[in-house]
Amino acid sequence: MSSKAIREYDAKLLLSHWLPLIKTPISTSGPSTASNVRVAQVQWDPSTNTLVPPIEPGKGLPDWVFTEKLVAKPDQLIKRRGKAGLLCLNKDWQVAAEWIKERAGKPVQVEKTTGTLNTFIIEPFLPHPSNTEYYVCINSTRAGDEILFTHEGGVDVGDVDAKALKLLIPVGEDFPTRETVVSSLLTHVPAEKKDVLADFLIRLYAVYEDLHYAYLEINPLICLDGVNGNPPTIEYLDMAAKLDQTADFLCGPKWAIARDTSSSSAVSSAAVKADRGPPMVWPAPFGRDLTKEEAYIQKLDASTGASLKLTVLNQEGRVWTMVAGGGASVVYSDAIAAAGFAHELANYGEYSGAPTEGQTYEYAKTILSLITRGDVNPQGKVLIIGGGIANFTNVAATFKGIIRALKEFKQGLSQHKVKIFVRRGGPNYQEGLKAMRLLGESLGVEIQVFGPETHITEIVPLALGVAKKAPTPLPAFSVPASIGADTPAATIAEQPAAPQLGEINKDGSREQANDNIVRFDTTGGPVSGRPSYRPFDETTRSLVFGLQPRAIQGMLDFDFACGRKTPSVAAMIYPFGGHHIQKFYWGTKETLLPVYTSVGEAVKKHADADVLVNFSSSRSVYSSTLDAFNYPQIKAIALIAEGVPERHARELLHLAEKKKVLIIGPATVGGIKPGCFRIGNSGGMMDNILSSKLYRAGSVGYVSKSGGMSNELNNILNIFTNGTYEGIAIGGDRYPGTSFIDHLLRYEQDPECKMLVLLGEVGGIEEYRVIEAVKNGTIKKPIVAWAIGTCAKMFTTEVQFGHAGSMANSDLETADAKNKAMKAAGFIVPDTFEELPDVLKQTYDALVNNGTIVVKKETEPPLIPMDYKWAQELGMIRKPAAFISSISDERGQELLYAGMRISDVFKEEIGIGGVLSLLWFKRRLPDYACKFIEMVLQLTADHGPAVSGAMNTIITARAGKDLVSSLAAGLLTIGDRFGGALDGAAANFTSALNSGQTPREFVDSMRKANKLIPGIGHKVKSKTNPDLRVELVKDFVKSTFPATATLDYAIGVEAVTSAKKDSLILNVDGAIAAAFCDLLNCSGAFTQEEAAEYLKVGTLNGLFVLGRSIGFIGHFIDQKMLKQPLYRHPSDDFYISFADHSRVVVQPKK
Repeated sequence: MSSKAIREYDAKLLLSHWLPLIKTPISTSGPSTASNVRVAQVQWDPSTNTLVPPIEPGKGLPDWVFTEKLVAKPDQLIKRRGKAGLLCLNKDWQVAAEWIKERAGKPVQVEKTTGTLNTFIIEPFLPHPSNTEYYVCINSTRAGDEILFTHEGGVDVGDVDAKALKLLIPVGEDFPTRETVVSSLLTHVPAEKKDVLADFLIRLYAVYEDLHYAYLEINPLICLDGVNGNPPTIEYLDMAAKLDQTADFLCGPKWAIARDTSSSSAVSSAAVKADRGPPMVWPAPFGRDLTKEEAYIQKLDASTGASLKLTVLNQEGRVWTMVAGGGASVVYSDAIAAAGFAHELANYGEYSGAPTEGQTYEYAKTILSLITRGDVNPQGKVLIIGGGIANFTNVAATFKGIIRALKEFKQGLSQHKVKIFVRRGGPNYQEGLKAMRLLGESLGVEIQVFGPETHITEIVPLALGVAKKAPTPLPAFSVPASIGADTPAATIAEQPAAPQLGEINKDGSREQANDNIVRFDTTGGPVSGRPSYRPFDETTRSLVFGLQPRAIQGMLDFDFACGRKTPSVAAMIYPFGGHHIQKFYWGTKETLLPVYTSVGEAVKKHADADVLVNFSSSRSVYSSTLDAFNYPQIKAIALIAEGVPERHARELLHLAEKKKVLIIGPATVGGIKPGCFRIGNSGGMMDNILSSKLYRAGSVGYVSKSGGMSNELNNILNIFTNGTYEGIAIGGDRYPGTSFIDHLLRYEQDPECKMLVLLGEVGGIEEYRVIEAVKNGTIKKPIVAWAIGTCAKMFTTEVQFGHAGSMANSDLETADAKNKAMKAAGFIVPDTFEELPDVLKQTYDALVNNGTIVVKKETEPPLIPMDYKWAQELGMIRKPAAFISSISDERGQELLYAGMRISDVFKEEIGIGGVLSLLWFKRRLPDYACKFIEMVLQLTADHGPAVSGAMNTIITARAGKDLVSSLAAGLLTIGDRFGGALDGAAANFTSALNSGQTPREFVDSMRKANKLIPGIGHKVKSKTNPDLRVELVKDFVKSTFPATATLDYAIGVEAVTSAKKDSLILNVDGAIAAAFCDLLNCSGAFTQEEAAEYLKVGTLNGLFVLGRSIGFIGHFIDQKMLKQPLYRHPSDDFYISFADHSRVVVQPKK
């Protein structure tokens, strides 16, 4: 959602901080005379049943709270608090504190809504005459920002719209003059206060604009008379405000610094914040305190690019929904309410934006935990897992997460007698529905499954038992025999194999690299001759801003299916990647598309491209679109991004009107002109394009807010009419670039479009512009219409539906009012959304019967092969993997080490030894084995700077090389002469032990073979001066290992060798090697074959390499920190000996 209400406490802090600092659009007569706001906030903590901070001196509240008369009131977006008895006026702090304590944590009913009071605002009481009370409000509309002002403010302000003076500041125009402000708004204000109030209004609007307010109301605004020659002063008592939440990336720091106060709500925290103050708080509507489950889903939603929403309406309700898509979630709620079950509707929510299997699992698990708690309802419960036809979400993949959750709650679902009804369409929906159907057979719970052949909400009456029979099957799809590039669960038709590079063709020529690249003549000049009502046709060429290979490939596949001669995408624009070429498929062959770094370069090279499909993010779409406006060649722009600040969106739409540029979006999937042009991902994947016959034009033009619901309209129109002529999803934000009327007027002018469809929704008044056009005869063609969101009137609390603009701010904006008005104006309006297909069919049949529509013979689209990646994802093809790995996997939600989750690695504290056991041995080893591995790493970490590896590392570091190069230089010295004793000792001791040789026989055999015994001997240590490292190993192994046969054998060898010479003792390499052999052979974790194989592949040497790397890195850091220069070895340390170069005279052969 974009426009969101904030607490009065925050609204006053923002205004107080920025009012004196703001740069005003026009000059003021002097500094601000508004008093500094003094506000304090206390909140109820349900976990401790206390107020935070306590209303006691010295406990965190400002001093004035305890010295002045006070006003206390709830601060929870409650309207008309005075009439509800929720004001404490002119009381000292003890009385105010008692008043708050009596109400804190208690439920209270305000009109029809019941909620718990948990947040209060405290202010000084301000005595004032009634004639000093004024009213001011600034409200944002599509046309601009309107200031309302009346000199009669206060509780009895009455009908503000009727009595207030108004001043509109149109979008894109300068702020009016001071004289205009005074003459338009302050005509009834005493002369001595006009200057002060004019200054205040100028500053107020500057703050409103700069901080991206969407609404601001002050009632009463107090203007006290000047005292002792001073000018009048401004105070504000009650305040209500909304900010544009999507502008957080612009205004977040400004909001935060204004909230950075040491007053009552300040909470000490060591946490580092992103800005100079706490982030803005977005409270839930009164009566809608977040449950634990709602808070969890909100947190999940914030951590993903997908959309996950949940609102619990009635925990005891019998009807639960789990719906994919924002528009679809509304129509399902509408259908439930229309069937008379609004009182049983338990939740509202949606999941969309291609969530992962893990995310849908968490979402489904949360809802199922709510369904299966509490007392069992004898009537049972219903779960509707619904959704429209997805654009690109893999339905089977998301269903995997839902199925996983359903299996977990098998017992609870059965106990609560839950019946499940599923309806879904989109990529791979067949496999998803099949999995759901099979689940029903094993789960023991009734699951009924339907696909896109069933109208989207037709399962609702069946689920609720209001229909006596199953949904009437709709006519079967007439799907072309050819297979779409993304057609799931279909058989790929045989095609002639593409010639291989270098292959000899029939004409004797050889296949070259460029022979499979399709090139097009794109040297055409600027577009001309296209009527204004038809911005897209079969020759339309576009530029795509952003690297969007998936969307572009979809557009090209659509072009090929439509039989276009040239691709609809001329080039891409990507400011960050430099100029390059990208390759795409054109049917079975390939084509190349250039990538530019600016719009200017692209339009210069492609004069025939007049459409820009802008995939810029919400942060950069404003600037990139402003840049595009500089090029008159661009006639239409689609803004795909969601979360565009409303002020930016308004500026773009008004600038587009001046430049006569068609804007679609923001927050849109785009639009589609069957047989001609497709914007981005509109129409879904190729299976839906083909099944809805979007490769050829129909006769019905539609306009919708919802992108997902436009897929449903394509589906319905294909089944009940001859299909879509053009379809536009204008986007769900409050200020779409073009509205319903803009596109319907185009369709009205277009002779090829015979019938119109309008799918509106709750919120906004754009439908009334269409109503007026029908009433005055501007639109004459038959128009079928419906506004979704009729369920909104059933809810006792404010519920934000899937789109930012889908919230009624007045009775006029409700879906019921719109449907009633459209019907009265002569629109064809069904009684419910479920009847929409019947109404469409009746209207279409009438047009066919009277000859307006002539049914044409169907055409077959060309064959488009399935993409390899998609076919592989569907499991339709297989390919041998180039690599095999069995130790780790990062593809899921959590990194796995040999199947163990990384969180469990830390939870169980397995340490470095445990991690090494997982990654090297693919199993958990006993604790003593893990500790032994860590001991080895510690013992082998370093052996001084003089050994060859350390010396190489030091010399390389001093040569100025980096860490990796220096480490590699040291490691490359490890081999038979340095570090190799570990492997050798292990091999020799094991072989001798297994052969049955006594230690003496082994020593004699090595002497006879003239071989040194690896692991035996030390330059410094001896029998009388033992190596303490060896003693540590022996003590640990003897005390923890279950058996020590190899180590005992090595000690026996030492006894033989040390008798001959005192220094021929078991050294640390030998001790580690022998102990490691005992670990492999005696721990019970390995078979004999595995133990032998691990020794053979050099695992033991790996321990030395890993341990010694610690020391090498230490030497590198040491040299760098010591700033040591390049090392040159002393020349006198070399003995230089040249070969004898005496001249030898060779006598010639006689």
